[in-house]
Amino acid sequence: MKINTLVINALIAALYFVVTWLVAPFGFTHIQFRISEFFNHFIVFNRKYFFGIIIGVFLANLLLSPVKIDILFGLTHTVISLLMTMTIGRWVKNIFVLMLINSFVFSFNMFIIAYMLKVFAELELAFSFIWLTTGLGEFLTMLIAIPIIYFLNKRLNFKNLI
Repeated sequence: MKINTLVINALIAALYFVVTWLVAPFGFTHIQFRISEFFNHFIVFNRKYFFGIIIGVFLANLLLSPVKIDILFGLTHTVISLLMTMTIGRWVKNIFVLMLINSFVFSFNMFIIAYMLKVFAELELAFSFIWLTTGLGEFLTMLIAIPIIYFLNKRLNFKNLI
């Protein structure tokens, strides 16, 4: 791995952690509003961002989550969602459309987090309600991120940055 790739991934991991820490009270409940989920859109531009995102999720869940099993479930959710988007990206080349698909993929897969919250955090809410609220929070966060990441890409060229 090139030094540039390593440094950029370390920066993404650090940024993911810090941004998650800033919104931690809203990032680990059945209403998940993690602004750090913006970084999930980087996978649309280049597969090399995969490890930076994964390490960021790992660190955030390890050090900030009140439910430590979140390390396993959060990583599983992120890895599956990123791999799905990377696979879909083989056929969908429009960046804006792929970010929209990425938003749907991450939001739909929130059933993994909903299951974890229901079983391990012992929330007294229906699984379907937890899935709905976590999925909506994820979707809104990632939807808000699309124009921001899209315009940042115009300036920074994420595809060639790493």
